[in-house]
Amino acid sequence: MTNKKEIVQLVMAIIFVAGCHTAKLATMNLPAFDTEAHRGGRGLMPENTIPSMLNGLALGVTTLEMDAVITKDKQVILSHEPFFNHEITTQPGGGFIEEKDEKKYNIYTMSYAETQQYDVGLKPHPRFPRQQKIKAVKPLLSQVIDSAEAFAFNNRRPAPFYNIETKSQALTDNLFHPAPEEFVSLLMKVIESKKINDRVIIQSFDPRTLQIVHRDYPNIKTALLVEDFDKRSPDEQLKQLGFTPTIYSPAYALVNKALLTACHQKNMKVIAWTVNTKDEMLRLKQLGIDGIISDYPDLF
Repeated sequence: MTNKKEIVQLVMAIIFVAGCHTAKLATMNLPAFDTEAHRGGRGLMPENTIPSMLNGLALGVTTLEMDAVITKDKQVILSHEPFFNHEITTQPGGGFIEEKDEKKYNIYTMSYAETQQYDVGLKPHPRFPRQQKIKAVKPLLSQVIDSAEAFAFNNRRPAPFYNIETKSQALTDNLFHPAPEEFVSLLMKVIESKKINDRVIIQSFDPRTLQIVHRDYPNIKTALLVEDFDKRSPDEQLKQLGFTPTIYSPAYALVNKALLTACHQKNMKVIAWTVNTKDEMLRLKQLGIDGIISDYPDLF
C-alpha cells in the first residue's frame, strides 16, 4: 500500500513536470524570432507614445516594447522615467525642464489629467536626430493596447505582443511609484481587461515585481532585464529571482555563445537590448539569439 511519503513525492513530481510543461508552452507561444520596437522605436518617433507604437507596427515588428508608470489617481501610463524627462518634455506654458529639476515633475504625484498637459514629442531629441517631431503625450496603457489592436486588425497584420517594463526599485517605493504588490495589481488589471494575457511579457530589472507576477499570474510571461555592469552569472541572478523566467534579457554586449547555450539549456529565450546597428543585429542573429530590441525598427 502506498504510504503518505510516497504520495507526497508523487504529487511533487507531478507539480514539477507540470511547471516545466507550462514554461515550455509559454516559450513556444513567442515569435520564432522576436523583433521589438524599443519604446515604440524612439530613434524614429517620440518614445512611449501611440504614434511610436503604430509606427513600429507599420514597420512589421512582432512586439511593442514599452515602460509603465503609475499616476496619483492609479492610472497606468507609458513613461520610461516616473517623472518628466528634461530631454523630451515641453511644459504646459511652452518652456522646457532643466535636468536638475526633472524629478520634481513626479508622475506619481500627478493625476492622469495633469500629465496630459505636458508634451513629449515636440522637443528635438539630442541623441536621436532622425526622430520625427510631433505633438504627443504620455498615453494610458489601455489606449496604447486599443490603438495597436485596431491598427493590426485594420491593416490585416498579426496581433502584436506587448513587452511591458515595470519601472520600480526598492529605494523609490511609495515616492515615485507604488510598492510592487500594488504596481503589479494595477498593471495586470489593465492587461486582463483587454484580454491579451497570452501576448504579454512583463519585464523588469526589479526582481520583486517579476516574483509577484510569477506567483499570482503564473501564465504571464516574464523577462529578467540584466544590466551590462552586472557581472554575476545567470545562475546567480536566477537564484536571487527564485524561478526561471520565460526570457533572459541582457544588454547586448553581454551576449555570447556560452550565454545563449546556458540560457537555452534552461528553456529561456534570450532577447537583447538595445541593438541599434545592422552589423550588431546580424552578429547576434548568427550567434542564435531569439530576439532583438531596437530603437530603430526600420533596421529589421
